Amino acid sequence: MSEQNSTPNCVIAIDAGTTGVRSRAVFTDDSPTVASYREFTQHYPEPGWVEHDAEEIWVAVVATLTDVIDQVGRESVGAIGITNQRETVLAWNRATGKPYGTAIVWQDRRTAHRCDELEAAGHLPLVRERTGLVLDPYFSGTKFGWLLENRDIPVDDDLALGTIDAWLIWNLTGGATGSDTVFATDVTNASRTMLCDIRTRTWDPDLCELLGVPIGALPSIVPSSGRIGITSEAGGIPAGMPVSGVAGDQQAALFGQACVEPGMAKNTYGTGSFVLLNVGETCPPPTDGMLTTVAWTLADGTTHYALEGAIFVTGAAIQWLRDGLDIIDDAAETGPLAASVPDTGGVYVVPAFAGLGSPYWDPYARGTIVGITRGTGRAEIARAVVESMAYQVRDVIDAMVAASGTPIVDLRVDGGASVMDLLCQLQADQLGVTVQRPVDQETTALGAAFLAGLAEGIWASTDDIGAQWTLDAQFEPDQDRAPADALHAQWLRAVERSRGWAD
Repeated sequence: MSEQNSTPNCVIAIDAGTTGVRSRAVFTDDSPTVASYREFTQHYPEPGWVEHDAEEIWVAVVATLTDVIDQVGRESVGAIGITNQRETVLAWNRATGKPYGTAIVWQDRRTAHRCDELEAAGHLPLVRERTGLVLDPYFSGTKFGWLLENRDIPVDDDLALGTIDAWLIWNLTGGATGSDTVFATDVTNASRTMLCDIRTRTWDPDLCELLGVPIGALPSIVPSSGRIGITSEAGGIPAGMPVSGVAGDQQAALFGQACVEPGMAKNTYGTGSFVLLNVGETCPPPTDGMLTTVAWTLADGTTHYALEGAIFVTGAAIQWLRDGLDIIDDAAETGPLAASVPDTGGVYVVPAFAGLGSPYWDPYARGTIVGITRGTGRAEIARAVVESMAYQVRDVIDAMVAASGTPIVDLRVDGGASVMDLLCQLQADQLGVTVQRPVDQETTALGAAFLAGLAEGIWASTDDIGAQWTLDAQFEPDQDRAPADALHAQWLRAVERSRGWAD
């Protein structure tokens, strides 16, 4: 155990992801990172179904959180923040603390037919207007309905329906045996349920009735930054630590990238990509091809909204180069191989392996390679894949800017593929704005820590959070827009050839 400080100098972020839990101490100084990680089991009971054991997730939280506390010392911890996989739902009994079966994960598709029924009945405009979402099984509302219809769950005063953040808050503050247990969710997670009016940031009675969800079983909606409760020994962890920051993973990443002003945007290059643009304090109207979401609400009530675009395949296309085509042996080879040629020789790869996401939302699109000549080789194909990432992000951001009227200031990037300087430079050229890559890539944990620390005065303002963000590399766009626009115009021709391909 480290020597304990008399003054707190860190916030512990609990990052409850889809495959595991990481607890991490984020320090206010240059102390080295302290973290602990534990995976949990994925359950696939039927095709298209994905489930988690919520109690196993809680065990992982306790193990990783106590490990980090032991390493940094209890007195060093000023607050706890939470970030979590969004849209995953569970039901539990508040008197016993026991879940009613497994949690249904955001990836689960079992309620697709119910969403189709709701759309056919004409309910999409209501959902779009009040929630900023679309009718899709990705979101929480129809999952709650399925739980109540298909499991023997009594609808009484002890019923709790919540997302993973609500489950963790409830347990951290005491659970079934605690005297001051808090049943709450933050506004970012609530905004992903299809049950929350994102303008009033309250549960919507009409939507709850439509989806068959008892509004009294839902948690209180609280700000993303602000003291929610205090940890209790009843939860199996040290008592007395404030739980003061919560945000869904993508909103947490936006805050962790210090995108605190309108026009600031972040993209995470993962298996797919999530692009979020801060559009400020006014909620924009529903935007075709985009989701509107609450970015965060601070303790003083300041609320920022974001437009969100989901790209299905970016890093997964690099995996395809390795596993499907044997063009590379390791993902790290992609950047050098792509950079070994000055251009693709006119080749475009549209990686619509499972359809196209934002801004097209075309489930019938399929992957396409166009422009191949006898001179096309491994390097040209690899470069075309890298370029496809930059083009797809431009498609999303162009649509966001057109819809919101908010010009993009710069783009902050993270995720595995962002290590490629070539990709970052291509992205800057395509967008015509600066692309910035931070030193610390664990932006979801940073966001949760910043939100909690801001509430407790560990960071005095969002300006302090901006100062904590550290630049690794910056990429300036080519001032001549003509070459980038010409390449993008050809990309759009390739996209049209990929669309509507499958029956």
